[in-house]
Amino acid sequence: MLSRREILVSGATAVAGVAIAARAEESAPSPSTPPAPAAASYAPVTVLNGSTLPWRLLNGVKVYHLIAAPFTHEFAPGLRAECWGYNGSTPGPLIEAVEGDRVRIYVTNRLPEATAVHWHGLFVPNGMDGVAGLTQPAIPPGETFRYEFTLRQSGTYMYHSHFDEMVQMGLGTIGMFVVHPRVPLAPAVDRDFSLMLSEWAIKPGTRRPDPTVMNDFNIFTINGKVFPATAPLVVRTGQRVRIRLGNLGATDHHPFHIHGHAFRVTGTDAGRIPESAWVPETTVLVPVGSTRDVEFVADAPGDWPFHCHMTHHTMNQMGHGLPNMLGVKPGPLDHKVRRLLPEYMTMGEKGMGNMGAMTESMGVPPNSIPMLGGMGPFGPIDMGGMFTIVKIRSGITSYDDPGWYQHPAGTVAERVTAAALREDGITP
Repeated sequence: MLSRREILVSGATAVAGVAIAARAEESAPSPSTPPAPAAASYAPVTVLNGSTLPWRLLNGVKVYHLIAAPFTHEFAPGLRAECWGYNGSTPGPLIEAVEGDRVRIYVTNRLPEATAVHWHGLFVPNGMDGVAGLTQPAIPPGETFRYEFTLRQSGTYMYHSHFDEMVQMGLGTIGMFVVHPRVPLAPAVDRDFSLMLSEWAIKPGTRRPDPTVMNDFNIFTINGKVFPATAPLVVRTGQRVRIRLGNLGATDHHPFHIHGHAFRVTGTDAGRIPESAWVPETTVLVPVGSTRDVEFVADAPGDWPFHCHMTHHTMNQMGHGLPNMLGVKPGPLDHKVRRLLPEYMTMGEKGMGNMGAMTESMGVPPNSIPMLGGMGPFGPIDMGGMFTIVKIRSGITSYDDPGWYQHPAGTVAERVTAAALREDGITP
């Protein structure tokens, strides 16, 4: 098995022009001359809360193995579900290769029904496109099929089941596929992250996602996790960062927003965008079935939120389907109900702030999690779901979680006194 650094050494072909071949070349079962390692290497893509699929080089071909199977997945401590995925995870491991590589991907089906794998956005021979019944026979349970093709483009792509998609993708048979360019791009990035976005319907107290749900989702994940289980993106001050966002959810688009910085949208699942067309944004919309690459220089130290801006997508399971209690005046109701339920408390009549911590202390159904996230350095963070943190630090020597940011004196919003208000002409 090769090292992670060797994984990212390019396999460019020795024959000029084969790296970006004509469509007629696709019909050949293998290139006449196998790829040879190129001189350039690439920064590895970091898959937070996930992994990269290992490969072996055999006669100039990179060989991978995906196994589709049921497994038990943990979305966050307290919530586990029976999912389907690849190699024991959802999303499946990142497939990483280089433009011009010849890849051979074996897919073993250990699901209870047939399956197939589509290489979303990649230019492949028609018979390798992975649409069961149209471009190939479905892969029966217990069987292994082989996909083989030459990578003729670079960018951020995806892979997913293309048989019984509603069920299989709804249960987790999705993954990311990154193809590095044969000629390294400029400007080079120092940190390269892959984030897969998805959505789930898991009723409180149950262990089976419901793949038939069309719009009432209550779990929104980044790489299969919800906040506070989402790992932070740790970078050093001044580094150039690329974040690859992929969306294989069933219905919802996700406007992803960063605090403290502006980024440029530099790529889609159709490839790299010319630099002259890069758009400065603080929020990028990631539609269903698409990818977006964003890049920025991490020039402001701190703990900066990075999250979907759909407000319901930054809630967890217990925050959906609640009665609207805003403005309700419970009067003596709590006292009367506590005669039967000593711990009862009417919630939500003054808003839902800190409700995550309150729900957790009061208890939730088995195998369920509170509606909002975890504790921060100043108290509860009222966010969950598709929420994570970009942790930018100066002088760090590793990318382990550095803990909470230590703010310089005088740089934190704080309570003011009546005297201070009067000094600025504001009536307390």
